[in-house]
Amino acid sequence: MRKLFFVYLMAAFSSVLAQVPVGKEPLAADTLAAASPESTPVLKVKWGALDSLMSSSTDTTYIINFWATWCRPCVAELPHFEQVRQDYARHKVRVLLVSMDFAKDIEDRVIPFVDRMKLKSTVWLLNEPDANSWIEQVDTSWSGALPATLIINSARPRRMFFEKALDYETLARELSYFIEY
Repeated sequence: MRKLFFVYLMAAFSSVLAQVPVGKEPLAADTLAAASPESTPVLKVKWGALDSLMSSSTDTTYIINFWATWCRPCVAELPHFEQVRQDYARHKVRVLLVSMDFAKDIEDRVIPFVDRMKLKSTVWLLNEPDANSWIEQVDTSWSGALPATLIINSARPRRMFFEKALDYETLARELSYFIEY
């Protein structure tokens, strides 16, 4: 059953990406949200979607921020990720905000929060109750505390991990190691 869900998710992922003009590499969830205006702004995913993204060979730099609506430092840093998304839009940089809230709270808590905060970055809710099964795959040093951020470019290959809140200046400085001007 789990494998079938992953196959279905990847098929949806691929069909939407096929509609993207060549030379543009938006994160699949950006495209999914844009493709269906009545769809939810938050995509509920399993670990396989994140794992696939992190191991892709694209030359896009992904900033993957793990956060939760109940985490004050997480909420405080979200505007910095939004600013990076906007300021680096012309670069191959994509911001992915991965909510660690409970899947059952997506409609009542996460989506209203995303709307209230006016988040434009791609938002996924990771629907994996057993964090021990995937946390070390994000980074072996991660204790599981939030906020946490992974900056990754698999094609180069470069990877940085932070288990703390980040400000705009830190994000911009760290991105400079990934971006070729």
